[in-house]
Amino acid sequence: MSVSPEISVIVPCLNEEGAVGETLAALSRVLDPSIDYELIAVDDGSTDSTKMILRDLAGDETKLRLVEHDRNLGYGAALKSGLRRAKGEFVAIIDADGTYPVERFPELIEACRGHDMVVGARVGAGASHPKLRVYAKFWLKRWVSWIAREPVPDINSGMRVFRRSVAERYLGILPDGFSFTITITLAMLTNFYSVRFEPIDYAPRVGQSKIRPIHDTLRFISIILRTGMYFAPLRVLTPVIGLLFALFLLSFTYDVFVLENLTDKTVLLFLSAINTGMLGLLADMIDKRTTR
Repeated sequence: MSVSPEISVIVPCLNEEGAVGETLAALSRVLDPSIDYELIAVDDGSTDSTKMILRDLAGDETKLRLVEHDRNLGYGAALKSGLRRAKGEFVAIIDADGTYPVERFPELIEACRGHDMVVGARVGAGASHPKLRVYAKFWLKRWVSWIAREPVPDINSGMRVFRRSVAERYLGILPDGFSFTITITLAMLTNFYSVRFEPIDYAPRVGQSKIRPIHDTLRFISIILRTGMYFAPLRVLTPVIGLLFALFLLSFTYDVFVLENLTDKTVLLFLSAINTGMLGLLADMIDKRTTR
């Protein structure tokens, strides 16, 4: 293996004994020998036999490097551990649960030579999603698309390729949990990096999902709000400002034509709209003056 491979493939693992071996074998088949790569598996405190499987596969004679967490730190933390050790110009990530079409990786890597990030969007004809997640992501995708000013078909796909130099600029704001992928997607789109979404299939996972629908959806909302305020504050606050002004106009009209008196509620709505607008303008000015 060369000292500086072109591609660093990071595979975060947490209790994936049923699929991790096949996932790594499939990666070796589709990437070798046409692509100069390194393979980094990050065990995030697994309690099943995942750790032992990875130790057996790693070694001086293989391209697999193993990073171990003593305890579970989170999906994003595992990816950041791999990213800090990556040497390639490009970084590719994929889950170890057998859900993603590994055979599409060479295509995504080739496409990334002309972009800053290529995301495997799980919108292909063979994509399978639990119905509960579909309903939640329907609104989350539209919210992210509004903030990013362009359609985002998949906000948190775990199969993507990006330039390491770009991702390292945002390492300090990337979260330790499942929101890692949402954050890096919004960070790149709102900073006008070139991001391409490539449709892929998505299979039912092997083993038990680590996603907690209600808890993680609320966390996704929090991360989208925080990242949006960081990079595009006016896009986040414009709907709020519009709503407050609409409520003010309705209340003002009612006060003038029905009560014939200006109420405290109307004044409060007006001041809330003005203050929120000023907050948005100030945040936008700070954002524009900040070197990213």
